Amino acid sequence: MIQKKRWLPVAFLGAAALVAASLNTASAAVVTSVRPLGFIAAAIADGVTPTEVLLPDGASEHDYALRPSDVLRINKADLVVWVGPEMEAFMTKSLAQQPASRQLSLAALPTVKPLLVQDAHDHDEQGEEHDDHGAEAAENHAHGHDEDHHHGEYNMHLWLSPKIAKQAAIAIHDKLIELMPQNKDKLDANLREFTVNLAQSQQNIATMLAPVQNKGYFVFHDAYTYFEKQFGLSPLGYFTVNPEIQPGAQRLHHIRTELVERKAVCVFAEPQFRPAVITAVAQGTGVKMGTLDPLGSGLTLDKQSYMTFLSQIARQYVSCLE
Repeated sequence: MIQKKRWLPVAFLGAAALVAASLNTASAAVVTSVRPLGFIAAAIADGVTPTEVLLPDGASEHDYALRPSDVLRINKADLVVWVGPEMEAFMTKSLAQQPASRQLSLAALPTVKPLLVQDAHDHDEQGEEHDDHGAEAAENHAHGHDEDHHHGEYNMHLWLSPKIAKQAAIAIHDKLIELMPQNKDKLDANLREFTVNLAQSQQNIATMLAPVQNKGYFVFHDAYTYFEKQFGLSPLGYFTVNPEIQPGAQRLHHIRTELVERKAVCVFAEPQFRPAVITAVAQGTGVKMGTLDPLGSGLTLDKQSYMTFLSQIARQYVSCLE
């Protein structure tokens, strides 16, 4: 008995071929955890190799879970740039299976370690963050030290420091020269251009923020320390240490009292977190509400994007504080 051949539909074969092709070509030479690190990497790798970002717009580095396509990109990348396990816990397992030569943990760099700022969790100063205890304290404990980067010794939002960004750019430059020495001249030129542009951007931002340096405000979560110290801003405090945990009633009462007594000008939410508690606390106080975007959502990766990112944050401060 002769069996008839079974022909699959042409459309199915075409779709399968596209999927296979995408899997084979899903390779970026530089993959970064968050968009601001992608800004830095894209400036250094411009004209040499592509840069991609794992964390999609609208997601949070605090609770992201890698998709299969993300794991594939990590596996195929020549270089993966991240802050480190204290920040992007979601990447730790996948990177543990990759050679150290293909990873760049910025928090571990000898040039970055001296620039790290300790987490400012002085509970007396910040209003006894966890005096509420109860459900908030229990949930905090449940998160565990491995999953909550704020339990570490240092603030890990490193990309908001221009000084650390410069060191990150140098480290990415050096790694890429190791990987593709034939592109040394272009990589050298990109690093020089980034350094010059960054210095000019810092001067412009300092001028922009000078009129609002003494105006007090609250931010939603403790992410902006490096930027604030660099440009002499005057934060009064933050709503929460871990943005996945809503502040308790006692904490909110303390913040509302602070807003009034210390004459805060503004409270800032974030695109990734817009809790109703901010509106509730600010209501009736006369305090303005603004938004700070610590991840540069929607900004294109190019040679100027890190400078654009810093300037955008500066404008967001000014628009609410002026």
